[in-house]
Amino acid sequence: MKHNYPIEMQERVLSLVSEGLSITAASREACKEYGYPYEDSIRRHFSNHINKVNETTENITYTDTNQYEADTQLSARKSDGTLMNIEEYCSIYGIPFEQVRTYKLVTHTGTPYYNIASNVIKNEELGNLYELFLNDLKSYAPKYNTYKRQEYIDGHLLIVDPADVHIGKLCSSFEVGESYNNQIAVKRVMDGVDGILSKVNSFNIDKILFVIGNDILHIDNPKRTTTSGTPQDTDGMWYDNFLIAKQLYVDIIEKLICVADVDVVFNPSNHDYTNGFFLAQLIETHFRNCDNVKFDCSISHRKYFTYGKNLIGTTHGDGAKQQDLPLLMAHESKDWVNCKHKYFYIHHFHHKISKDYMSVCVEALRTPSGTDSWHSRNGYEHAPKAVEAFIHDKNNGQIARITHLF
Repeated sequence: MKHNYPIEMQERVLSLVSEGLSITAASREACKEYGYPYEDSIRRHFSNHINKVNETTENITYTDTNQYEADTQLSARKSDGTLMNIEEYCSIYGIPFEQVRTYKLVTHTGTPYYNIASNVIKNEELGNLYELFLNDLKSYAPKYNTYKRQEYIDGHLLIVDPADVHIGKLCSSFEVGESYNNQIAVKRVMDGVDGILSKVNSFNIDKILFVIGNDILHIDNPKRTTTSGTPQDTDGMWYDNFLIAKQLYVDIIEKLICVADVDVVFNPSNHDYTNGFFLAQLIETHFRNCDNVKFDCSISHRKYFTYGKNLIGTTHGDGAKQQDLPLLMAHESKDWVNCKHKYFYIHHFHHKISKDYMSVCVEALRTPSGTDSWHSRNGYEHAPKAVEAFIHDKNNGQIARITHLF
């Protein structure tokens, strides 16, 4: 037999259960308050209802109504002491009721409130926000002088690739034996770039490929988690970390354009899939008046760059399997047949991997970032910390690897 009970009665049962009553006692009390004779079928009905609520609210993304501390929560209690239903709650606090997907009444915190999961923002709305964001940024960009370059017969490509910097990561020497924070991160990367440039003076560099992204940021939201929701030990606020990363990239590019024209390529990554993309767009906008820098900052997971007879692929490394990258390169790059030397530079693993898959060398780069609590606990540590770079000859492929160790 199907029962239709008032929503207020169901919410009352939820409230009583949250206060510590058993489902049987809560059902009896609700029946008494709302004038229904108690039956075991009523208990089963509310028990099923509670189970469904718990299932639908287990892995949802909440609106800001769930992110307040206890003293600032939007209380669901009326002036007369009774609890609002969900429609009253939305009406009072200006929450669009039609956007509510699931909700749960929370009463155990002292201030009763509703956890609400709303429908996601439509893609076109995100697109409009993105366009407004970029248009606003384009209203300001510094002016850069254009460098006139010397032409080299024996020119070389320098690849500069600070991998997995993780600005915002916090490592404590007390626990893992080494410290790592924002100050150390910036210093290591800048020292690494300076060290690399000092080591390549004997080469005629006519082009620089600067690889950005690849977990430049440690977290992707104010909750201090990665894009997928994994909690992280962090240093600093998310907005400070974003601005630190932005200034770091600006400083590096301004240093590199003094040597040669720079092509910047962005690889999206798992720790900062959204904020890393926004950061790349911001950097491109910052240098829009600089003729010596070009950008490839699309959200594509694999990027390809051609230099002479070199075909160079870059990707973060958390997606396609390493052994599949050569065949993907053959399908995705129009320059496959024109290039003798083929390389894929990957990241994500925080240690050196280098293997030839037929004609394609797949190489994972070391990172300057420290070992945090999770990696130390699981034994993923003690790999050399470094910023790496590579020299490519137009006709002979990779001829040198430059490693700046810490």
